[in-house]
Amino acid sequence: MEANVALSSNDKQTWNGGGAKPFGASYGKMMMWFFIVSDALTFTGFLAAYGLTRFKFIDSWPIADEVFTHFPFLHGVHAPMYYVALMTFILIFSSVTMVLAVDAGHHMNKKKVTIYMFLTIIGGAIFLGSQAWEWKNFITGSYGAVKTTDGKILQFVDGTGHQIALSDFVHGERQDHREEHVKNNGLWFESEETISQYSIAQVQQAFAANPYIGIRTELIDASTKQKTILSREKALAELAKTKLVVEGANLKVNEYGNAIFADFFFFITGFHGFHVFSGVLINIIIFFNVILGTYERRGHYEMVEKVGLYWHFVDLVWVFVFTFFYLV
Repeated sequence: MEANVALSSNDKQTWNGGGAKPFGASYGKMMMWFFIVSDALTFTGFLAAYGLTRFKFIDSWPIADEVFTHFPFLHGVHAPMYYVALMTFILIFSSVTMVLAVDAGHHMNKKKVTIYMFLTIIGGAIFLGSQAWEWKNFITGSYGAVKTTDGKILQFVDGTGHQIALSDFVHGERQDHREEHVKNNGLWFESEETISQYSIAQVQQAFAANPYIGIRTELIDASTKQKTILSREKALAELAKTKLVVEGANLKVNEYGNAIFADFFFFITGFHGFHVFSGVLINIIIFFNVILGTYERRGHYEMVEKVGLYWHFVDLVWVFVFTFFYLV
């Protein structure tokens, strides 16, 4: 059985007018849009999973302003979210230079395309370097904490409720210090986590000797929107259940609170960083093609426009990541 589909005159006119380029879009542009749509769905799934998980553990989710407080060359300065905001500005600015490169391509201005593509590459490279620096600080940590036998993360605060580092009140070298047990210096089938700078006994003794130091848990007080600070008696009781001194973050445990927070941080920002890295590499290839006059000989700079679509998508995704992961 054959099904005859009657097209209206308007439908025929639209398709025939497009010819080999329906709706005026080339094959390359259409494929780039297909990729962007599919990749957008992937990021949507990741961010939706993050949102649902955060809602489930809303009472113990780390506070971003207390995690991302570093700024290059300003050691010890509390600058919550400042550097992340600067990274975001740099990436958005690179999107502006990409727009200018595409516009220069429409006018067949090779010199301007070269300049703006170069600025876009520099912006992407700075963003990648900034993200690597942020990862380094996230992994190494700033303050340190302890984990109890029932899975709680305990952080230390001063008399005003501000978090302090283990090094601020724990002094001296670890007495039971030994070399970390890895496969090349022990049993070939066994290894262990990185040994912390301080032992559990050192932390417990130092806390007991400093009555002006308090402990707060990862649980957030709904009325104050701050983490719960324990009484002295409760703090000593919880500290007695310590099974691990935590410094920094990894996929199993982190000093900031809920371990799933670090999992999402590494996965979502890492996945986006891979996109930025890929975009920088593609931009470099396009940049050298521009210098060599490849697109001048073709008579158009459509390749710059196609890579521009990808770069704008990467920038837009970061705006959503920045909003949902860092700001909300």
